[in-house]
Amino acid sequence: MSDSSPLPPVRLHPEAELARDALSTPLLSRAARLARWAGPETRVDAGGGLVDEQLPAAAEVLGLGVTAADESGVGEGDAAALASEAWRVAMDAGLVEVVDEEAGTVAPGADLALLTGGSPHDVLGVWLAALETVLADASVPDLDDLVEAMDEGGEIDLSRLDWDPDAEADFLDGVLGNLYLLTVSEDGAGEGPVPLPALAASMIVPGDMGEPSNDVLEQVSDAMMRLDDQFRVLAPVGLVEYRPVDEALMADAEDATEEQSAPVDDTDVSRYGMVRLTPLGLYGLRARLLEAGFTAPAVGELADKGADALLDGTAVFGPRAALAETEQWLARREALTAARELLGAARGSDAGAPLRRLRCQQALSLVGPQAAPALREVLDDAELGGLARVWLTEQGAPDVPAPSEAMVFWLTIDTVAAQLAAEGNSEELRELVAGLAEQHSGFFAAAWRVDHPATADVLEEMGRIHPDKKVAKEARKAAFKARSQRGE
Repeated sequence: MSDSSPLPPVRLHPEAELARDALSTPLLSRAARLARWAGPETRVDAGGGLVDEQLPAAAEVLGLGVTAADESGVGEGDAAALASEAWRVAMDAGLVEVVDEEAGTVAPGADLALLTGGSPHDVLGVWLAALETVLADASVPDLDDLVEAMDEGGEIDLSRLDWDPDAEADFLDGVLGNLYLLTVSEDGAGEGPVPLPALAASMIVPGDMGEPSNDVLEQVSDAMMRLDDQFRVLAPVGLVEYRPVDEALMADAEDATEEQSAPVDDTDVSRYGMVRLTPLGLYGLRARLLEAGFTAPAVGELADKGADALLDGTAVFGPRAALAETEQWLARREALTAARELLGAARGSDAGAPLRRLRCQQALSLVGPQAAPALREVLDDAELGGLARVWLTEQGAPDVPAPSEAMVFWLTIDTVAAQLAAEGNSEELRELVAGLAEQHSGFFAAAWRVDHPATADVLEEMGRIHPDKKVAKEARKAAFKARSQRGE
């Protein structure tokens, strides 16, 4: 993922809703409970973690005491681990702070009050701090690996671990980046879950590889197992909703009991793990992407900006996102004023102007007949006159003057240039190009004379994509004439 080009825009839920989601996540709610519980008698070690003697009491506060743990299926060791994790999050998120390092005493942190008295944005700031702690934890090897790496003195020997902290963090960031793209892209998963094998493969299998080799498939399998562990860690903070890998898949066939050997559908991809970003997770990943220098737009950011920002900004949006952004922009303006702003911003002879005019036309299609005066004002404009006639005709307006032949051809070149910029060589564009040549037998003989900056490029592209070789040759010849006319 490159930080030089904008990512698809994300549709974020309102901050008030996201803040409620953050407060209800298991991990942040546990951290807040422990921060409120902490008092003069609470003791921490040199690293700020609860001393072992305090963990049972902390687990009791969280409803994970010995009795509660037995009833819930959480073991005593797991209860202590959950309490320790929640405390660490409370420390890192500023919900509790050490007041005397020598004595190891603590007090409520300044940010604890934000959870009840702060703005939604304040609450989300606390949640983002908690998220960073959990992401760091997710990149650490599991406990069994750490135990195996201990030396005789009980210290962890990192040389015994097949673990590169930076590489592991980069891998997880890459996976989450791909999951973000799959979620926000118009042709991606959207709000639906993503199969874990597909997500792992997106990090391992080269895009130009045909049939993956056994070595690559083994790497994908290993990556799946790593991600299974990591997403189990990330789910309690509310970043993702995760359906773990079916444990039966990881059990050796010879170890399977008769009770485990019931018929199972091996084609059920959900057995291999399914993950989706939550609305809160989308917010969190976008915040991290922005912090890392990526351009990660959100629908609604342009609503208070000028029409020029709207048309330029939505130029890189997919159709649905552009529509949602434009609807929000129009909702804050009176129709006639909005139409005049849009038309003014659509002018220009630069490379981005055709797409701006296309976005302008799409925006105007959402405006009612009260905008008609603005369109009539530009009927004689060389760049906007054709667009205005189309709009007025579609609105059923009376007395719409017929366009000149020059205006028709100019609008045609402008439209094709905009489609090329918006979608590239799409099926819709192929149909448009084929239709133009079929309906106008002398199209290319006249089109090369059109005084439009994109004429030669449009004709050349038409020659490249037209299915009829004879017509394609005519288009290329017309492109050559257009370039010669402009002295290129």
